[in-house]
Amino acid sequence: MDAFLDIFSQLSLWCKKYSYETALAIMATLIVLFGNKVNLAIKRHINRFNFIIRTAVFILVCAVGYGAALIFLTPWLADILVSLHNLVLSPILLFLFIGIGMIADRNY
Repeated sequence: MDAFLDIFSQLSLWCKKYSYETALAIMATLIVLFGNKVNLAIKRHINRFNFIIRTAVFILVCAVGYGAALIFLTPWLADILVSLHNLVLSPILLFLFIGIGMIADRNY
């Protein structure tokens, strides 16, 4: 059991060095996975508007909205990852990436 704890602790220390990159990967993957559903929901709501208004809304959502999510949520998520205890960070990241992979497999 101590061997697993040592492995988790060492992996977590290594992961903390790359917390920003890990958070960016998580955020980008979530935007790719759920961006289409968000776009379809927005499309349903603005379908009756003029072409120029629809185009402007999609530019705002895609460029500004998704870009702002990456810029502002990535450091927040990186801070959360760094604040996690060394024994739980690597298992959480492992299950998180497995879960994201399962969602991606189900969606595509």
